[in-house]
Amino acid sequence: MSTAKRAREMPYATDVEAGESYFWCSCGESQNQPFCDGSHKGSDFTPVKYTAEDTTRVYFCGCKATDKQPLCDGSHGKAS
Repeated sequence: MSTAKRAREMPYATDVEAGESYFWCSCGESQNQPFCDGSHKGSDFTPVKYTAEDTTRVYFCGCKATDKQPLCDGSHGKAS
């Protein structure tokens, strides 16, 4: 399996709206982080759909190592 590129070390604080869908970049290559721009085409990666339950701020993973895709689980702070 391919390894995702770390887009950055910290999560992306993002305001989301209830009922809206967002497509998180899982490969780390998108120029529109944390969202997919199609850069994964031709790879094993696919974007991860996130549908907001509430209008709030969420933290999308930037290091691409989270076990709770697409949201940050603190993996960026764990020793590798």
